[in-house]
Amino acid sequence: MELNDLAVARVNETMEFERGRKTPPEGFPHLPDIPGSRYVDKEFLALERERMWKRAWLFAGHTDQLPNPGSWFLTRNTGSPILVVRDLQGEVRAFYNTCQHRGAPLVKEDEGESRGFVCGYHGWSYTLDGKLTAVRDKRDFVDLDFSCRSLVSVRCERLGSLIFINEDPEAETLIEHLGPMAKELDQYSLDTLRWVDSRSYEVPCNVKILLDAFLEVYHLKSIHQSTVDRFLDHRGMFVTLWPNGHSRMLTPNRRPDWTDPGTIGMPKIPTVTEVPAKNNVSYHIYPNFVMPASDSGIPLLQFWPTSDTSCRVVSSWIAPDHDPENPSPLWETRLSNWERILYEDLQFAPQIQESLESKGFRSMPLNYQERRIYHWHEELDRRIGLNQVPPDSRVEQVLHEQVVRA
Repeated sequence: MELNDLAVARVNETMEFERGRKTPPEGFPHLPDIPGSRYVDKEFLALERERMWKRAWLFAGHTDQLPNPGSWFLTRNTGSPILVVRDLQGEVRAFYNTCQHRGAPLVKEDEGESRGFVCGYHGWSYTLDGKLTAVRDKRDFVDLDFSCRSLVSVRCERLGSLIFINEDPEAETLIEHLGPMAKELDQYSLDTLRWVDSRSYEVPCNVKILLDAFLEVYHLKSIHQSTVDRFLDHRGMFVTLWPNGHSRMLTPNRRPDWTDPGTIGMPKIPTVTEVPAKNNVSYHIYPNFVMPASDSGIPLLQFWPTSDTSCRVVSSWIAPDHDPENPSPLWETRLSNWERILYEDLQFAPQIQESLESKGFRSMPLNYQERRIYHWHEELDRRIGLNQVPPDSRVEQVLHEQVVRA
């Protein structure tokens, strides 16, 4: 079901059905428990890291971070040092921050602007498109072929102004990977939205503990009693599961005429259709990118593993008609309110990690509201390879008939 104006009646009917149902819908399968080993077992987490994270399309940044030809920034969130650069023709590229001589870094700062890159160790020089152009004491090398010593590139593609990278050179294109979601995201005019803010939070827990929390609203009445639970109607929420592990969650407001007072007076994205404008939609791009989109600004949440037992949560914002030199005074309050909600979600993570490492945790029984979490785990096993997952860590593939493929 697309969230366009033609779907308004169907969306409203679905929300009413969700509010009124007494059991999961007829035909919805039993969800077998998620094995606890998927959160703590080192063998499984190594498979997850190599077979999924190193082969996934992952958010790197925004084109506003590359304002000019020669602008660049460095990201390490993927676990590898990757240099994202705008070349002299304006194209956005990505390379490993690794000199092809002896592996020294080309840049040491987090961002900058240059006409090329010079390794600070032995002075090898590269163009912005990665070509080796000069080496110190060339006379001492025998048969050094410059054409074979270019920087190693990383797949780099854009969704509007959002830059994604993928360390798998054989991966399908980003748009193909997004499938039906890509068309729906067109309404947000992502190529016109400006970079507003970005903040990071280091949390001592496995990354999936926090990612799980942003794939459901089952927890609202417990930890968000004084914030989002005051206006969200979690019982009317409905989910769309898409191929490749992606999904969408649409949650209605308790009152149809409710408007977030913190956004009144802020510029709007004029192309956003009625359903997402009047409700609360959250998109998940597998594996770790969550967009609770609105017509006045979009938070971009990223969940990054930093070890088996720790992660980094990055909360960035994009918005229409944002002027970084003269920002709306409403942004200070909006970001503060958002951070308050985010801290509510983070509060139990260290203790959950402690519990998961104990003998008191064996497995997770998930309900219908939490099916996006199960969908995430099914996709993880498919990416690892169903026959490669240790039997005691495997999840049964039961949601295939629930996936919307067009």
